[in-house]
Amino acid sequence: MKTLATLSLILFAVIVTGCDETKKVIDVAGSVQLTGSYTVTALNGKKLVNTTNPTFTLSALDNSFRGTTGCNSVFGNYTIDLYTINFGQLAVSEKMCMDKNIMKTERDFLDALNNTGSYALENNTLTLYSKTDRSVLLSAKKDEK
Repeated sequence: MKTLATLSLILFAVIVTGCDETKKVIDVAGSVQLTGSYTVTALNGKKLVNTTNPTFTLSALDNSFRGTTGCNSVFGNYTIDLYTINFGQLAVSEKMCMDKNIMKTERDFLDALNNTGSYALENNTLTLYSKTDRSVLLSAKKDEK
């Protein structure tokens, strides 16, 4: 009976450890898949027109995020957990831009990053979804290598 209990406990530990390792592999694979440079094409479901499109780069090596809002530079880190993505505290330069369209795009871009909860990458298009209602916050085209 003791042997059966011990074997059950060992088997349970192997299964739990295996699941945790599998999740880590999936998270790393997702981060590697996202690595690259992107150009934002739409914010809040609206295509960007009459403005400078934000761009950004994601790096799996250190889970870093770097980009430009069209006016200011932005950088920080991100974390992935299966299909969820969260951007940490983002640092943004504070240059004032006179074009109101660019400033609105910048605000919408930063708001989208701060409210992101999940993502999808299909056909080289990254889509970020809201953490509250899964609405589309941002669409970005992955740059060709």
